Amino acid sequence: MSTRVSVVICTYAMERYEVFSACVESALEQTYEPLEIVIVVDGNEEVFDRVREDFGDCDEVVLHCNDANQGISYSRTKGAKIATGDVVAFIDDDAVAEPDWVAELVRVYEETDAIAVGGHVAPDWVTEKPDFFPAEFYWLVGCDERGMGEHMEELRNTYGSNISFRRDVFLNVGGYDENTGRKGDRHIQAHEAPVCIRMANKYGKGVIYNTDAVVHHKLFDYRGEFRWLVFRSFWQGYSKRIMDLLLPEASGDKNDYLKQLMLGFVPLRLKELVRRPSSAKLQQLVTIFVFTAAVGLGYLYGLLEVDRSELVASRDAATDT
Repeated sequence: MSTRVSVVICTYAMERYEVFSACVESALEQTYEPLEIVIVVDGNEEVFDRVREDFGDCDEVVLHCNDANQGISYSRTKGAKIATGDVVAFIDDDAVAEPDWVAELVRVYEETDAIAVGGHVAPDWVTEKPDFFPAEFYWLVGCDERGMGEHMEELRNTYGSNISFRRDVFLNVGGYDENTGRKGDRHIQAHEAPVCIRMANKYGKGVIYNTDAVVHHKLFDYRGEFRWLVFRSFWQGYSKRIMDLLLPEASGDKNDYLKQLMLGFVPLRLKELVRRPSSAKLQQLVTIFVFTAAVGLGYLYGLLEVDRSELVASRDAATDT
């Protein structure tokens, strides 16, 4: 019997509708069957009316609109609850999947005892990639960074634009934590890590990284702006502090990444810069230090500002509802 898959796509803003529509079309054009597409509109009736007009007649599509803007974490978990598939796969509304994306995810489930499978999130720059941007920091924009992992390696987590779970496992660990993820103008990162850490604690398994399961994540102009990326780095650091409070056992991963960056990639970049000097290489090396410092400042800000008891109470209240 074939594994039934539900692809969950969440959206909110009308200005993203064109890219969201391309995302849905890429899901509908998958080579794999049986497939269900669950679209969750996060409390925007105007967008929901447009979605219903464009996709309401598709037999494979299930539509839902939240009563109010609840945030990406709530919406994704809601989509998984609505879904009927054995596997629930998530993709961002500004990404486009390769035609065999779902087939590649399912192949791992059917050939192994995996409970979660992720794939490769490739950057799709809408304009030219900025010279200063280092490959080690693609995680800032939701794409796979240099050194993320090897094909079919078990990782703690992959990124939200290309991750899937056995639906019962995902729901058994409570889905996404509503203290994380995008909600209006607030965006606490570390979105996938908490659910994957809870999954590992309960089931003893991580996420299998199948690099043949590919989605292309659009990177718009603003994601290449140095100031925006520094700001983003700061809030990534703040987010890491929140994750440390929610899941203290996750703090070691942060240190492992920093060690790999500073003791592995930076020395390699210095050697390459000496061997073949270029302005772009120098810019990228400097940028690594600037982004790392911004992450550190964000973490320190979190140490001063975040009250653990309030955060845990908020998490527990969300879990109970």
